This record gives sequence, C-alpha cells and structure tokens, in this order.
Amino acid sequence: MGFLKRKRNGLDAPGIPDGLWMKCAACQQTVYRPEVEENMHVCPACGHHYRIGSRQRLELLMDPGSFQETGTNLKTVDPLGFRVGEETYMDRLERAREESGLRDALLTGFAAIEGFRIAVGVMESAFIMASMGSVLGEKFCRLVRDAIREKVPLVVFAASGGARMQEGILALMQMAKTADAVREINDAGLPYISVLTDPTSGGVLASFAGLGDIILAEPGAYIGFAGTRLIEGALKVKLPEGFQRAEYQFENGFIDQIVKRTEMRPFLARLLRCLSPQSARAALSSKEADAASDAPPGADTE
Repeated sequence: MGFLKRKRNGLDAPGIPDGLWMKCAACQQTVYRPEVEENMHVCPACGHHYRIGSRQRLELLMDPGSFQETGTNLKTVDPLGFRVGEETYMDRLERAREESGLRDALLTGFAAIEGFRIAVGVMESAFIMASMGSVLGEKFCRLVRDAIREKVPLVVFAASGGARMQEGILALMQMAKTADAVREINDAGLPYISVLTDPTSGGVLASFAGLGDIILAEPGAYIGFAGTRLIEGALKVKLPEGFQRAEYQFENGFIDQIVKRTEMRPFLARLLRCLSPQSARAALSSKEADAASDAPPGADTE
C-alpha cells in the first residue's frame, strides 16, 4: 500500500528531490514547480499569476540585454524621524533593499520589446509593498522626461499598496506630481501604456497608474483604491464576488484589456507598432513610396 500511495500522489516517491512540486495558491492542485517557472510563473492548471520581481519581469518581457537602468543616484531620506518600536524608517529601508536588491520600489530605464525602444518602469512589491514615497515619485517624473527627450513610448508595470506612510504628506504629494508628469507626456504626443499587476491600489492607482492612454491588467490582479474589508466595514455592505479584481474592473470599463503574462510581450509589441511615433513615420513613408511607384512616369508626386 505504501508503494501505491507514493505512486498515486507522486510526492513521496524515492529519488525525487524536495521542492520540485508545489500546491497552487489558487486552485490547490499540486503542480510541477519547473513547469510553473517555465510558464512565466503562471499556474498551468488554473492560470493563476504569481507575483514576480521587477528584474524578473524585465527578463521575461524585454529583449535580452536591452535594459539600461536610469535614476540610480536617488536616495530616500527620513523627513519625519519615523519609527516603529526600535526600528527606524532608515532601518526599514535597509531591510527592504536587502530583500529586493533595489534602492527603491520603482526600477526605471530604457529597454526594447521586439525591437521597439521604450522608456520602462517596473514597480517592486518586495520593497515595502511598492509603496510610493518621494523617491518613487521623482523617479517616475524623471522617466517621463527621459521618454520625452528620447521621443519614445512609456510603459509602466504598476504594483503597489499605496502611499508610504513613513513619509506622510510628502508621499501623498507624489500623486499630484506624477499626475502632472503624465500631462507632460500627453502634451508631447507620446503614448503611455499602464499595466496593472497584483496588487495595484491606493495613491498609485489614483495617480499615474490609472492615467495611461491604454490600461492593461494581468488576470486576477487586485485593482482598487481602498481594500475590500475597509469598504465593507465603512459602508456596512457586502461587496459582490470578485469585486476590484481585474475581471470586475474590465467589465465595468475601468481597464481596456486583460492580458495574460505569457501573451504580454507580443501584445505590447502590437500596440507599439500602432502607437509609436517611429511606426507612424515608417507607415507614412511606406505610403508615400507606394504612391510614387503607382504614379505615371513624369508625374509630380509632391
């Protein structure tokens, strides 16, 4: 019976290393861990999208070797002298840097998707739940200016728990600051694509993450300003099933499309072909060339 049991569940069979199998957090099925990793950290059984780090996302979605990081010289300060017990804000920041490998919660730079050069920002949930402080807001604004200077589209992958309470009003001010930066890229006529991942909430959603020309989301991502339990407690109501998930927001017109992580790269490439200034100029040049080739000899095509 012991042999049959091992054969049936596949977990206790001799010779199988530990850690090769995992239970999906969504469907509770036992799945092969390397298969999940090869599937861009998406459960092959139910499609549950696991959270991934910012550099990992860049490796999965951008052209290999194309990422060039910017904004590495910014450093957070402690304007309020904030502390919880014996841990100061600076202690918390240092711990977050060790856990995430980043200096703050937004990784910025230039990259390419199927040859299309973009300015890209990716938020890191491992850094104090990608909360928005003064450095994050400044990095986003500088990224916008970089996109305008280089005349390239902007793509931002958002993931946040909201504003960073350790910085008080300075963190809340970043909502207006980043929203104004979006106005700048709009005035420059450059496309801004916002991709909402799990979770995107609070001040980040209410500012730059919710202001994209095109707003995409990964399946099942939590997208909302306030938490479900907070809303239910404050309003004394029972919210519908799936409230503030990506599918609910799509049905109610808040986002434009839900895109699986495994399909995100080609989907973004198609959008960039349609929206990027380089593509528009190339298409115009192609039409002019076609018109010239169709014109009779000696005709003036200007």
